[in-house]
Amino acid sequence: MIVASFASQYGIRVLTEEFKSMSWDEFSALLRGLDSETPLGRIVRIRSEEDGNVLKTFTPQQHKIRNEWRSRGAKNTKTEDMSAVLEGFRQAFISLAGGR
Repeated sequence: MIVASFASQYGIRVLTEEFKSMSWDEFSALLRGLDSETPLGRIVRIRSEEDGNVLKTFTPQQHKIRNEWRSRGAKNTKTEDMSAVLEGFRQAFISLAGGR
């Protein structure tokens, strides 16, 4: 979803030299800046929705996405857990960027 989201919002192809020259700080800023109309943004929006009126309009697939996420306990994610997730993103970024 990150690859598709970067391509749709920024026009950046992840497996290119342009991407390999990107710093972690720039990558993480772009990741945080993804809007809700990108593939990743749509999933995040679905997973985090709390408005009952909006939830009533969800399709069965949207409910499935949200329920699977909530059953993992993501709602109660601790700061340390989020740091581990971000570290995983950082390691993946380093791998994709050619080991920088």
